[in-house]
Amino acid sequence: MAKHISLQAEPRANPGTTGSKAIRKAGKVPAIIYGRHFAPQTLQLDAHTLALKLKGGIEHALVDLEIVGGASTLALIQDVQHHPVKRHIVHIDFHALKEDEVMHTTVPIIGQGEPLGVKNGGGRLEQIIRNLEVSCLPKDLPESLVVDVSGLNQGDYIHVNELTLPAGVTSLSHAESVVFHCAAPTVEVVETPVEGAAAPEVLKEKKPAAGAAAAPAAAAAPAKKK
Repeated sequence: MAKHISLQAEPRANPGTTGSKAIRKAGKVPAIIYGRHFAPQTLQLDAHTLALKLKGGIEHALVDLEIVGGASTLALIQDVQHHPVKRHIVHIDFHALKEDEVMHTTVPIIGQGEPLGVKNGGGRLEQIIRNLEVSCLPKDLPESLVVDVSGLNQGDYIHVNELTLPAGVTSLSHAESVVFHCAAPTVEVVETPVEGAAAPEVLKEKKPAAGAAAAPAAAAAPAKKK
């Protein structure tokens, strides 16, 4: 099951860019919640509490969201925006859900084990797809998909249709898409000089011998007729 956390939010009285800046200065994070059966509503959450709850990169968790002055609702963290340099959370999107409503989201894929082609042949493991698109009920949403890659030899692949999904979870990604690939080691080609090959001739400008007259820079002008 996916991580299930509880958060408290307050309605925002001053939406917009200017309001968002004021909210962040006050130690809050601006947010929005929307859904098929939920009118969009702007919110604000305590920045410190939010950072603690999402510690460790939990950014697609299910949330019991309590909105002050309103009802609690089940929601999925749909998107988290971070400051480009300081990396703290600057905005968060929630998608309101119902327990019996099929949801579409992504689930992280994690490779487990060391492939045979890496251990014995010096190959390398390449992960092409890191998140799988899925549909399921909220109660069936997995936290991640752990895939055993230890049996892969060089040249072997694992495709989407070879993944084992939990009950109630359906993949929305293309069945033939490659998830993992065990590639051959990279060989560096070094050119070896041919034995006995003549060294390239280097042409140098010859200096005039000592005492030799220098060539005239230009032809002498014709003598004037008297």
